[in-house]
Amino acid sequence: MNHVIEWTSRRQTDLWDVPLPLTEWVRARRWPPSLLIGGLICGLMAILALTAPLLAPYDPNAVRSAERLLPPSPAHLLGTDRYGRDMLSRLLFAARLDLWGASLAVLCCAGIGVPLGMAAGYAGRWIDQVLSRLMDIWLSVPGMLVAIVTVAVVGPSLTNAMLAVGIMTVPILFRTTRAGVLACLSQEYVESARATGGSHWHILRRHILPNSLSTILVTTTLQYGVILLAGSGLSFLGFGAQPPQPEWGAMLAEGKSCLHTAWWLTLFPGLMLALAVLGINLLGDGLRDLSDPVIRRR
Repeated sequence: MNHVIEWTSRRQTDLWDVPLPLTEWVRARRWPPSLLIGGLICGLMAILALTAPLLAPYDPNAVRSAERLLPPSPAHLLGTDRYGRDMLSRLLFAARLDLWGASLAVLCCAGIGVPLGMAAGYAGRWIDQVLSRLMDIWLSVPGMLVAIVTVAVVGPSLTNAMLAVGIMTVPILFRTTRAGVLACLSQEYVESARATGGSHWHILRRHILPNSLSTILVTTTLQYGVILLAGSGLSFLGFGAQPPQPEWGAMLAEGKSCLHTAWWLTLFPGLMLALAVLGINLLGDGLRDLSDPVIRRR
């Protein structure tokens, strides 16, 4: 009798401790090239942003009228703008501002979309119907138009611009999370957890969320690049970062009037923005390939 009780207890413990998909990522030996390249680019961008006060040779907002529109030189590696401000210093501090704003927007987006998606997928019935219809309406509205109107109402700033764009991507994370929850509900480990008396919260926290986390992480990473690009676009239009804040989109807007005479004013901010978005997209593609068992076996 004791052996039966011990076996039953061990069996229930095994049911609660279902292997998580993320552990397979750690054990994987073949890393996709896109993941390595994207991770390298994103890591480099993060290091530049974090160490900008140490790496920047000048104050990014210091005006030097005698050094206006200087081309790249040993004194100013990436030249100066029309106010004599060092472009390298401004690009480094712009990385801090852009990446911080996009990170905040992604966290807010995930904080809304993921819980709503889990609630809709797990509860089903009228809750799923109401939330899904609301997200369909939300997704049908032009995102950039709503972002511009929102920033115009609350006031132009990079944080407001990023948050406005991030909120418009909530339906995408909602759909991804909901699809992952619905896929997990039909799995044997969820049915076993229910049969052994697991609560709804325990099933969601211990089984459904971990097994949907890889898909959510990939979608969130890809949306990070979208939010970063859209936020810089709003700054380019004047709805984001305000002078003299260094920001890639705002720097592009400042340099467009000197495009033929001072090419470095638009080239370097554009390259930084493109490189950041490229790295994020490559990282997202690599995470997607790594989490796909079919691609991983190739």
